[in-house]
Amino acid sequence: MAKKSLLQEFTKGIIKENPVLCLVLGTCPTLAVTTSAANAIGMGVSATLVLLCSNITISLLRKVIPNKVRIPAFITIIAGFVSIVQMIVKAYAPSIDEALGVYLPLIVVNCIILGRAEMYASKNGVIASAVDGLGMGVGFTVALLCMGIIRELLGAGTIFGIPVTSNFMEPITIFILAPGGFFVFGMLIALANKLSGKCKKPEEIGCGSCPMKSKCHKNTEEGAVE
Repeated sequence: MAKKSLLQEFTKGIIKENPVLCLVLGTCPTLAVTTSAANAIGMGVSATLVLLCSNITISLLRKVIPNKVRIPAFITIIAGFVSIVQMIVKAYAPSIDEALGVYLPLIVVNCIILGRAEMYASKNGVIASAVDGLGMGVGFTVALLCMGIIRELLGAGTIFGIPVTSNFMEPITIFILAPGGFFVFGMLIALANKLSGKCKKPEEIGCGSCPMKSKCHKNTEEGAVE
């Protein structure tokens, strides 16, 4: 695969096909762990490592794994890497492990990781699968970090535990609660859609693919004139 194609595979997961903000996958851990930037980084890096390693392994074994048992096989491979990552986090970052709690082992059933294994790694080469996993992992981490920074800043007045707004603004506690998480999540989705071009007007993308083009008043008026 050409370098340009590999670059496209990597960058698509950051904005155009961001797993959280565009594909709306993995929303449960996204809303649960983004009460602080540190937790967001911990979950994002852990998921990225699992994505990268599982994509590579599944791509290597894609011609060996029988089609009928591919999903159980994928889950077993992912669970193995999740266990390794969890042990590493417990050993070197016990505070992150305690903060993430059950959401760290639940990476096993994260639909982002299983989805990339099924839709991409099982059908493409090792290098392309590694780049795809890394790109999706970075996109996931960026989305979590943005949410974590916003929620921690507004909800606690800190960023990575460092006081920022204590001198001029009282923390808005709701932002570290569930309603604040949904609000920030919605705002970031709207921003991602704008940046990825999903909010273009019909005139900008054309009417050719519209299922209602035959009943559109614009086309009717043009036909009447002709």
